[in-house]
Amino acid sequence: MSGKKSKKKQPEDPNSRHICQNRKARHEYEILEDLECGVVLQGSEVKSVRNGKISLDEAFARVRDGELWMYGANINEYPQANLMNHETKRPRKLLVHRRELRKFAEKAEQQGFTLIPLDVYLKDGRIKVRLGLARGRKLHDKREKLKKDTDRREIRGAMMKGA
Repeated sequence: MSGKKSKKKQPEDPNSRHICQNRKARHEYEILEDLECGVVLQGSEVKSVRNGKISLDEAFARVRDGELWMYGANINEYPQANLMNHETKRPRKLLVHRRELRKFAEKAEQQGFTLIPLDVYLKDGRIKVRLGLARGRKLHDKREKLKKDTDRREIRGAMMKGA
């Protein structure tokens, strides 16, 4: 027998997986902190999200009446729901602990900060949204970040060729 151990890939847990990511957020904004939130959804929305039919491109979050709400997230209708379907862009309540909400709300109300949904994922069978406390980037900041990323990629590629 050889001394190698065979590594079998563990089957992915269907109750814990990544569903959707807001790619533009990392380019358009500088993410300072993030927060995991639950989200209140209707039954047809849950089915659509589990099928990956959600878009966070234009989504943002706000504190309204002491509660956290997500606006602009597009969850497509679930075809089998027929008459019991949901509105695709309705505001959705986010669930967080009160102390986390207070801490995040104070920072979000400061000049130039906003709350942006970064990604949606399943965790132990529940749908979660990761919110980021973000500051908008100027055009020159975006160019500088792209240049740094390109340089880092080129260096990594050169090191892989040499190794």
